[in-house]
Amino acid sequence: MRKAFTLIELMVSITILSIIMIFLYKSYASLNKSNHFYKKELFKIKSEQLKKRVLFLDFSLAKNKSIKIINQDIKEDIVFLQSSNSMHNRYNPYIAYIFKEQKLYRLESLKPFKEYPLNADAEFSVEYFGEAKSFRVYKSDNKEKESYLVHIDFKEDKDILLKVNILN
Repeated sequence: MRKAFTLIELMVSITILSIIMIFLYKSYASLNKSNHFYKKELFKIKSEQLKKRVLFLDFSLAKNKSIKIINQDIKEDIVFLQSSNSMHNRYNPYIAYIFKEQKLYRLESLKPFKEYPLNADAEFSVEYFGEAKSFRVYKSDNKEKESYLVHIDFKEDKDILLKVNILN
């Protein structure tokens, strides 16, 4: 009658346990790697959706006839508008989209933007939209419904192409 394990039995069980632990560690490491990858992809998608949402709300909630498009060149537009959409909890803020040195900015102010380049005394909050190759806004010829086509060709993110109707 035996009361204990032999040395061989202990060595076999430790070897089997070690092999199981190696496989568990490898699967844990690959899980961490895939989680990191999907976290980055999710952040990209979330950022893209937020940009689309802000653009859509700015233009769709714009005051009638308040959108002014200043064409700088073939790939650059500057847009001034007044909208009821605000990222900084302002009531009917004035918004500007400025494309300068291949960077797109969204400015929000309580005072109207009248000309570009902006006055030195202008007060506004700035949101960086990202690096882009071009920023263009086209107004529809439809007299009944004011609508715009907004196209942003980002350098690294997906392009944004939105057709937005102004809501009354």
